[in-house]
Amino acid sequence: MTEYTLSQWLLFFYIYCFFGWVWESTYVSVCQRKLVNRGFLKGPWLPIYGSGAICILVVTIPVRGNIPAMCIVGMVSAAVLEYVTGYVMERLFRVRYWDYTGKFLNINGYICLASVLCWGVMTILVVDVIHVRIEQMVMMLSTQMTDLIVLIATPLFTIDFVTSFIAAMRLRDILISKERIVEELKKLAVKKDELEAALEKAIAGTGDKAKEQIRQELGELYMTVGAMKQKLQIRSPKSIRGLLRRNPTAVSFEYKETFSDLKRSMAEKLDGLRNEVDFSAIKEQTGKWLKR
Repeated sequence: MTEYTLSQWLLFFYIYCFFGWVWESTYVSVCQRKLVNRGFLKGPWLPIYGSGAICILVVTIPVRGNIPAMCIVGMVSAAVLEYVTGYVMERLFRVRYWDYTGKFLNINGYICLASVLCWGVMTILVVDVIHVRIEQMVMMLSTQMTDLIVLIATPLFTIDFVTSFIAAMRLRDILISKERIVEELKKLAVKKDELEAALEKAIAGTGDKAKEQIRQELGELYMTVGAMKQKLQIRSPKSIRGLLRRNPTAVSFEYKETFSDLKRSMAEKLDGLRNEVDFSAIKEQTGKWLKR
């Protein structure tokens, strides 16, 4: 195998990232029946494919020429890379950006038999077909040209990665925040029912002081609910909306309903979370009781 410089390795990485983006964007666009800029990053590159290709090129060096061995080694190494990447991303961002749950012989939804077999086929294609052509083209470039291309691509890739990483972290924070608000609203709904029952008893009796106190508590509860609902309706940043559009199949098992509602509201161009409790009824009923 030809020895490559660091710039050549980086150039190979960016090329395979681009090929991965073309493949994924085409596949998802066909499935979604609309153009989709697929991937975790904004730009035309998917790091998992670039990393997978480099991993395959490196681990298959000892078994070059032995197709079955190449297939197995490349398949296993790339599958491990995909599993570890998916696991780390989900633990970090609380969102699974690809999910094989429901696929035949999947392992925790991070990899499945079909994806592993695809990596095996890709290993043979990359090593014996694709990389041969790419290597020829890259080797035709002068050292200065290769360095220049990498010098331009690396800052662009780094900026894209950092901004997308920040967007994913902000999405995680929004999911956590909205989940807490929804849980708090559920508790307030229970408290509302208790206050309603107490007010009915007070109205039936003669405790004017008790009635006044309950009415005050209901008023404060409504104001609290209103403030929380305002927080739920805060528009998600553009970077987060873009991240979700690029990953239409992303899921969150930890915040399943909250994440689904966020995606649904984005699709409807309304960045509000579905209100699991009908608090419009609280406003109506509280208004009636306050007038009693």
